[in-house]
Amino acid sequence: MGSGKIAAVFGGSGFIGRHVVKRLADQGYIVRVAGRDTERAAALRPYGDVGQIVPLYAPVTSAGAVRRAVSGADCVMNLVGILNEHKAGDFERIHHLGAALIATEAATAGVAHLVHVSAIGATPTAPSLYASSKARGEEAVRAACPRAVILRPSVVFGPEDRFFNRFAAMAVRLPVIPIVAGTTRLQPVYVEDVADAVLKGLTCPEASGQVYELGGPEIHTLRALVEYVMTETRRHRRLISVPHWLAAFQARIFEHLPGKLLTRDQLLLLGSDNIADRNLPSLSDLGVTSTPIDLVVPNYLARYRPPGQKD
Repeated sequence: MGSGKIAAVFGGSGFIGRHVVKRLADQGYIVRVAGRDTERAAALRPYGDVGQIVPLYAPVTSAGAVRRAVSGADCVMNLVGILNEHKAGDFERIHHLGAALIATEAATAGVAHLVHVSAIGATPTAPSLYASSKARGEEAVRAACPRAVILRPSVVFGPEDRFFNRFAAMAVRLPVIPIVAGTTRLQPVYVEDVADAVLKGLTCPEASGQVYELGGPEIHTLRALVEYVMTETRRHRRLISVPHWLAAFQARIFEHLPGKLLTRDQLLLLGSDNIADRNLPSLSDLGVTSTPIDLVVPNYLARYRPPGQKD
């Protein structure tokens, strides 16, 4: 039975968004999957009954499209984020101005609940444009919707992630693996746990107006996580630490190549640990038990193992 409620999910066809959309559909919501790529959104229709998943063309840079997407909605979720700029100013347009537009239109429409997904490390003074634009987005959301719930995940992992899978693919192709900022500490968090946190943000009254930092149960250095990937893929490659000056030179070149293996902004981001602040609420405060990487990651990295070692 449908709940009769409407949820607008910006970025609903993305990595985290797909899991959120599935949960909303299971709870009977009519889900508007708002974004630029309606074909990707249409692929989510099997998650619900006929007509329950509604793809909408609603880029976060279009006030009219955002207004239509949130009109009449009971709740709005902003899961939109980019790791690289395709052109200068994309971080500002999407993370800051886009977040501001969604929050403003949601407030104007009288939407009862807004959940905004940001990132650990979002501070206005961060040297990384990614992190500082995320911080400006948070400030804009708070100004428009003081009761909005803000979630800041660490590196998110899952079968379709761009973290463990990326290093595993490198292990298949390369005889050595370059490591940049190997001592930086990360706290990988499972995508299913993040999706659970988004739904909890809608339903827990005590979450209103709060900021949560979401990390998994383990903290590892970047180098240790790459070593873990080598173990699980049975690809024993030599790991080479790349000095900062050389990484900066390579980033200046790579960021202009297809795929953007490493950008200067990513290098700045790697200069700081990406772990949850213990002084802020966490997954456990939302009633979500964080999942260790050992319960999930080996299953999807098995496909990178040499023939005969996939089991």
